[in-house]
Amino acid sequence: MTNMNMKQQTASRGARRSRLVKATALALAFATFASVQHDAAATDLSRRQAKRMYDRLTGTPPSPATLDTLEPMVAADPAGAALFIMNNSSSFYSVTLKNFATPWTNRDQTVFAPLNDYTATVIGMVRDDSDFRGILSDDVVYIGQGIAPAYSTTSNAHYETMESNNADLRVVLQATPQSSLNGLPSTATAGIITSRAASEAFFIDGTNRAMFRFTLLNHLCHDMEQVHDTSRPPDRIRQDVTRSPGGDSSLFLNNCIGCHNGMDPMAQAFAYYDFDETQGRLVYTQGQVQPKYLINADNFKPGFVTPDDHWENRWRLPGKNTLLGWAGQDGQIRTGNGAKTLGQELANSDAFAQCQVEKVFRSVCLRPPSDVPDIDQVRLVIVPAFKSSGYKLKTAFAESAAWCAGN
Repeated sequence: MTNMNMKQQTASRGARRSRLVKATALALAFATFASVQHDAAATDLSRRQAKRMYDRLTGTPPSPATLDTLEPMVAADPAGAALFIMNNSSSFYSVTLKNFATPWTNRDQTVFAPLNDYTATVIGMVRDDSDFRGILSDDVVYIGQGIAPAYSTTSNAHYETMESNNADLRVVLQATPQSSLNGLPSTATAGIITSRAASEAFFIDGTNRAMFRFTLLNHLCHDMEQVHDTSRPPDRIRQDVTRSPGGDSSLFLNNCIGCHNGMDPMAQAFAYYDFDETQGRLVYTQGQVQPKYLINADNFKPGFVTPDDHWENRWRLPGKNTLLGWAGQDGQIRTGNGAKTLGQELANSDAFAQCQVEKVFRSVCLRPPSDVPDIDQVRLVIVPAFKSSGYKLKTAFAESAAWCAGN
């Protein structure tokens, strides 16, 4: 081989090595760039999720420093990050939870109502990770520690002062036995049902059926039309319900009976309660049925005359309302006495747990769980997590916030 050929081959090998080195360097550069881009995108996503989560849970924008803290937490455990936000933000309690619970406290279901003992008790039980089923049966009310004027059974001034002074509800709310303030026996207390705010809204005037209807609506997410069932017996429907409205008995048989045959036996639990509008306070007459249960007796003389506060849940009998998921469902009528035991009956249903989660989901995600992924997430993930946590409502908030943080 001539020197010329050898020089040409050496030059050719050198050129190939040079191209290989360049190609390798270029590939490494692209890989590094892609990795950086991926890491940047992941970081940006976590930061955007943290911001959305904080916005939704507190109603206020996070500071850059707060986002720096939350960003790695969201990347590692979104639900844990949501719990961190709730436990460390006063706005979650004073803004988000206040707006969340206020519509339940009035007939108009408006959020533009003042803070009251009903709302404060919801907020306090969420803050303290209490079993939320107790909202319908516990001997508890939350008051403001060190707030003047003090709690009153005849005025809402205590709570209005708390709100007007922008009191930090995460700090000032204190659990207190309701019976120590309103004079009821502990056995007659029933969480928010016997709060002053609920009594003023739903025990005032009328026949106390409003308390049953709004408890069902606010805490089982079912209104009377949804539980309408004409197959139940009518023997516990009171005298004030005419059996021939407008002279047409078919209206009663096809419409009225479907609500009253289930509602009247359960609303009997409230037979000893009333709200005295003159005094502005809840009244409880143990062993004595309130006159409102006996009004308009001439509408149907053979109708039921309420003797006491003994209630029956006939929706447990085979039929459409077994779908509410009663605890220990056995197809038999369940009975009890008074508001406390009825509250326990309602709160231990599957409908109660489902309702709380759906309300939380709507509050955090700003939409109802209407499409298939949302519905499955609520039914298969969030509701079971809420139950297994011991019915801690912050669990439902955390799981909903994590799901709706965006991707």
